[in-house]
Amino acid sequence: MKKILLATALIMTSTSVLAADIKICVEGAYPPFSQTEADGTVTGFDIDIANALCDDMDKSCEMVKVDWDGIIPALLEKKCDAIIAQMSITPERQEVVTFSKKYTQSANGFVGKAGLKLADLGSMNIGVQRATIHQAYAEGAYPDANITLYGTQDEALLDLTSGRVDVVTGETLQILDGFINTDNGEGYEIVENADVTDPKYHGTGNGIAVRKEETELADAFSTSIKNIRESGKYAEINDVYFEIDAYGKEM
Repeated sequence: MKKILLATALIMTSTSVLAADIKICVEGAYPPFSQTEADGTVTGFDIDIANALCDDMDKSCEMVKVDWDGIIPALLEKKCDAIIAQMSITPERQEVVTFSKKYTQSANGFVGKAGLKLADLGSMNIGVQRATIHQAYAEGAYPDANITLYGTQDEALLDLTSGRVDVVTGETLQILDGFINTDNGEGYEIVENADVTDPKYHGTGNGIAVRKEETELADAFSTSIKNIRESGKYAEINDVYFEIDAYGKEM
């Protein structure tokens, strides 16, 4: 009996030692911000930023892959402690979660075959990832269009290449680096090279979401965002993925 109890105690001790200080929900299906590799690991800009922030906070972190439309419920159910997944800071979301200061801010647009015009979109088939600010924008700005919702941005872009939709809307950086600049994106471009960002729908940047009451954790992330910006670590990670500063304008 003593041996069994000792073994149990050792297991409990080992588990507590190995448990991460902070569990971070990530999507894993939004390249180059996050993607899932063949071995199941998640990589990308958001993952590298998350690890840099954890290092600055002197905390151990674990990435928890969650489908986008279940990512806020996962946070609220305490399956993770924070969301780092290009989540836009909007008034609607701020009613449910608390955000850090922004860590990225990108333009938004549509991708389609070369030569398309924004004026044509109202009668087209638009693909968009569901439960996103882009869905809200497409439905609000183009009420007469045929809008198809997808579980991931990759699924929407796949249907674009197969001709099931005419255009897909989303973050310009993701569209460029996750699609146009790949082999699958040949012959496609940002429609009119236009930025369709509207604060009403797209928010004021992308922040790190935590549970509503975890204001100290949100503040700690904000401080670490500032720290890695000033130390050059942010720029080091940024330059691996982008030719422009994903942070956007200083605020």
